[in-house]
Amino acid sequence: MEPCLSRDGNTLLFNNLNAAPENTNLHWSTRINDSTFQYNGELSGVNTPHLEGVPALGNNSKLYFVSTRYYLDSLSTIFQSDYSNGTVSNIQLVHGISKTKPGWVNFDVDISADGNTMYFVDGEIPQAMPTSADLVMARKTANGFERLSNSAELMKNINTRALEYASCISTDQLEIFFTRIKLPITQSSLSEIYVSKRSNTNEAFGIPSKISSISGFAEATTLSPNGKNLYYHKKDGDKFNLYMVKRS
Repeated sequence: MEPCLSRDGNTLLFNNLNAAPENTNLHWSTRINDSTFQYNGELSGVNTPHLEGVPALGNNSKLYFVSTRYYLDSLSTIFQSDYSNGTVSNIQLVHGISKTKPGWVNFDVDISADGNTMYFVDGEIPQAMPTSADLVMARKTANGFERLSNSAELMKNINTRALEYASCISTDQLEIFFTRIKLPITQSSLSEIYVSKRSNTNEAFGIPSKISSISGFAEATTLSPNGKNLYYHKKDGDKFNLYMVKRS
């Protein structure tokens, strides 16, 4: 689940199942070709008995990920670290983005190629399932990140009363992919993957379009460096598998 392709396209990170009784951890693989990767095992130096998932890599070898390890103490879930060839070090909690309200969780994260803009989710999870989820943008500061004052305006065509989450931003930040699922969530609910575009980074993303070639319960995209291949996970029975579609 939750694939993340490095900005050079040579490393694919992901996590295993994010549901009990599994211990959700971060894993890595290396590219053989567009649809074949060599599995290398779990990342070193990062996994704990708590959930670690949703990896995101920029060009600067900084790895961002979600972990519940300190949630009860900090009400925060997004971490920053250094990444090199399957090894993670210098893990630090990202300050300045959490609402620090019980029941609210930042359960997804992506980072721009230059490492200066973070895309994440504000999700309210009073019990087992989210009741709201919207995409938010933040910019890097000397001490962490801070939410953009115009984030809601930039995301006004994306965020709805449905759940929007699992974003993936293109290298030029002019194209964003995300997942949407309508409320209320039932056993027959299907998540859908959308794309939204804009002309420059100062304007709002446009009206999103559903990617019609992706069907079933699909989530969590990551884009190849040339923008032609889109990877995501999809539920097949009780199992999630990684898939790829190509831009026509």
